[in-house]
Amino acid sequence: MTDRAQPVAWIEDLVSFLHAQPGVTAVRVDPAGKRLAVATLGEIDLGALESRLAGAIAAVEARLDAGGRRGGSGVPSGFVLRQVGGATEVARETCATAPTFWRWIEFAWPEPLPAEGPQEFDSEWKLLAALAGACGVLGLTAFIGGHFWNEATGLTRALYVLALVAGGWDATKDTWEKVRQGKLDIHFLMLAVAAGAVAIGAWGEATLLLFLFSSSGAMEEFALDRTHREVSALLKASPKKATVVQSDGSERLVPIEEVGIGSRVLVKPGEMFPADGDVVKGRTASDESTLTGEAQPVEKSPGEPVFSGTLNLWGVVEVVVRRLPSESTLQKIIRLIQTAQKLKAPSERFTDKFGAKYTLFALGLTAAMFFVWWLGFRLPPFTNTAEHTSAFYRAMTLLVVASPCALVLSIPSAVLAAIAWGARNGILFRGGAAIEKLAEVDLVALDKTGTLTTGELSVVGSESFPPGREQEVIELAFALERNSQHPIARAITYYGKKHGVRETPVEEFESITGQGLRGRQGGASVLLGRRELLEEGPLAGWAKKLPPASAELAEVWVVAKDLIGRVLLRDEIRTQSRDVLARLRVGGIKTVMLTGDRSHAAEAVAREIGIDEVKAGLTPEDKVAAIQAFREQGYKVAMVGDGVNDAPSLAAAHVSVAMGARGSDAALEQSEVILMNDRIDHFLSALRLSRRARKIIRQNLAVSLGVVVIMVLAAGLGVVPLTVGVFAHEGSTVVVCLNSLRLLLGRNT
Repeated sequence: MTDRAQPVAWIEDLVSFLHAQPGVTAVRVDPAGKRLAVATLGEIDLGALESRLAGAIAAVEARLDAGGRRGGSGVPSGFVLRQVGGATEVARETCATAPTFWRWIEFAWPEPLPAEGPQEFDSEWKLLAALAGACGVLGLTAFIGGHFWNEATGLTRALYVLALVAGGWDATKDTWEKVRQGKLDIHFLMLAVAAGAVAIGAWGEATLLLFLFSSSGAMEEFALDRTHREVSALLKASPKKATVVQSDGSERLVPIEEVGIGSRVLVKPGEMFPADGDVVKGRTASDESTLTGEAQPVEKSPGEPVFSGTLNLWGVVEVVVRRLPSESTLQKIIRLIQTAQKLKAPSERFTDKFGAKYTLFALGLTAAMFFVWWLGFRLPPFTNTAEHTSAFYRAMTLLVVASPCALVLSIPSAVLAAIAWGARNGILFRGGAAIEKLAEVDLVALDKTGTLTTGELSVVGSESFPPGREQEVIELAFALERNSQHPIARAITYYGKKHGVRETPVEEFESITGQGLRGRQGGASVLLGRRELLEEGPLAGWAKKLPPASAELAEVWVVAKDLIGRVLLRDEIRTQSRDVLARLRVGGIKTVMLTGDRSHAAEAVAREIGIDEVKAGLTPEDKVAAIQAFREQGYKVAMVGDGVNDAPSLAAAHVSVAMGARGSDAALEQSEVILMNDRIDHFLSALRLSRRARKIIRQNLAVSLGVVVIMVLAAGLGVVPLTVGVFAHEGSTVVVCLNSLRLLLGRNT
């Protein structure tokens, strides 16, 4: 084992994983050999760890697919990089003896989505449908022909054989792969039953079984195809080339991989922005619906951000790249959806384990019952008689009805459909666990700024002391703030441009850290900043007598040679906030505002929107403590925040929900549910979707388990013919798939 720095870009994904998992001391990956292991020093939640590890590996694979083997020269301080055979190991820095106490746990390498994404699924379900159709047509021809020809003729048997080959083709391929790995699954059961039915001369039943089984397989792949179409749409939106502006002013069309941070790219009307960046020349508007779901064009001028995969509508602009194309917001969203589709819900992991063990149980039960019927009840072993069906026939019927096809599909089909519907409607779930957890929520904690309010200030007026010179206050504020990028500056600059405020020149402009701005106009100093500018100077006594701004307003003061005034601003409340909170209350969910703002400001917003409880003046640590207190009271808490300042409280909640993904890396990396286009009403859609998914999962489980129990009992009594057992088994599988598709095709708003 050797320690050495290696230029592998995806190492940072493993470091991020270790940062988020304090119970894990090291992670070892071998992408080429598809091997994965983690080291711990104590007991950990393996189920939760497996989901998070799958997300980290998905990010590693995404970087590798994008050519991410190049990168930095080492790892961050506090971590060590080693090569162990062909595997790469990233570990926390420890003493030399600590690794001897590590407990290594092997994990299965998460299976990736097909390289061609939805297109491959599309062709696969069509192939399966064609094979199922061929099986049905050939089998029906043989069945009808058998009434005109002798059923044992070579032509009838040949048609049945062709039908069985078509119907069992996919199951045979899957079974062969599993057998080579030493595993048995449902496909093996179906082939065993078909072979057994043929052995006793039940050619029609064998063909019917494989026809229905292959049809349900095609239905399952069709459902998967529909759930992956949203990723396809995002992949198509991802630009493949960019026009780079050279230092001499010439233009060159290059592959997107050659665009680097700091590159200047030219984007013409009708073209996609190739990377995240800022406009430095020109004006336009962009269609960001592919990213946020919001159809309204967004105006872009110098200094405004643009995002990869969004459409330039009408202007020619130059953009300086701020993120590598592989790290753009669009690519992160694509990776998030792909990761979410790989991550399993807790109940889904249970059915996976249950399904593998149940296959062996079903085989053992069938073999035991064959001998019970043969030796115990003295039924003929293989030959049906007028009085009794054979023990083997009953055993095959029992094996069909006991196979858990519908049960295994009941949860993943619903989870994938819910993830796909959410992706299409601007709601991203980080896997099935997020869907299940959100459905359990009975308390919603919300940050104020950027969640219940827009987070963008707007000017509502100005005041001068003495009154009468309000316009001059606005002009001075506009003259200073147009040189700044602070949220207050953006609001005042926008107001000045919109209302045609006169632009007056400012000399010797300077930003005073933590205080405000300073400049000179007409030879005199001009200051702009907080109230403290007045309260700490020679006007302190007079300033203390000035009336405070209303609770819901912010203020910025302007001090000139012979003028004092202030600009009043408001953080606009989201238009949907009031309705969302009212609907949550009707649904029996308690709502709480957690904010660092002053109490009177928070209370004013709370009264306007109608929230149940307010906790104001909180530090990030206070927010975490508040959420933990609610959880100790038995509440399942969903925290809704901006994903950056609220990161600790998001982590402390039962389920974390982030507002928006444009430019918010923390929202993408930390939250379990992301509302893409900054619409708080989409939280209601996410909540309804999760609860509807939970309801459909329960329905699927009831159908699948109910059919198995009833039909197993009936098969044990010998009152169910093989044909009925086949219809019941495959019918329940089709019902489960169709029921799950209701999530994808229906309305969840």
